Amino acid sequence: MNSKSSIIRLLIADDHPVVRQGLVAMIEREPDMAVIGQAGDGSEAIEVFRQQRPDVTLMDLRMPVTGGVAAITTICAAFDDANIIVLTTYDGDENIYRGLQAGAKGYLLKDAEPDELLLAIRTVASGKSYIPPTVAAQLEKRMKSPELSDRELEVLRLIAKGKNNQEIGGTLFITEGTVKFHVNNILGKLGVHDRTQAALLALKRGMVKL
Repeated sequence: MNSKSSIIRLLIADDHPVVRQGLVAMIEREPDMAVIGQAGDGSEAIEVFRQQRPDVTLMDLRMPVTGGVAAITTICAAFDDANIIVLTTYDGDENIYRGLQAGAKGYLLKDAEPDELLLAIRTVASGKSYIPPTVAAQLEKRMKSPELSDRELEVLRLIAKGKNNQEIGGTLFITEGTVKFHVNNILGKLGVHDRTQAALLALKRGMVKL
């Protein structure tokens, strides 16, 4: 928190104006908080952060131009003292993992109670992390999962789009046999029995999006 003031200065980054306005209205009612900047996409969030140096940033994950994870990565690489809370509708363990791996100090879903959001802001502003138990459980599950390689993720995205092995091979310029090899690895790492289960799990966890 800014040592010159007991007021927690906040930046809100979300591509939905109604969401931003709702957050501003809620936060501005708190005597120890003030919204000092807003952003509608990740690139704008980076620029406003550099200009305003907020104490806490609320960051949506899925935004146009530059996404939330990329914005968090850029900000945290440049500012060691950045306190960012991911505030999103997505609870897939891949989203949680990527947000926290990028440097976020907290992760909260948009359906959280207002009191919990205010608690998260004050907790992160004090230099601590805020991760609710349900999010922590999802994160633990993700940490125990074997990593998919970049190529396996490419194949998985095409599986989710309904492509067969021949089509995947043509898209990625690899042989059908190589595609089968990757598919078998993907099924094993995800702990599923077929392509449909792999696609559904990948969508649920936020590993791919259509």
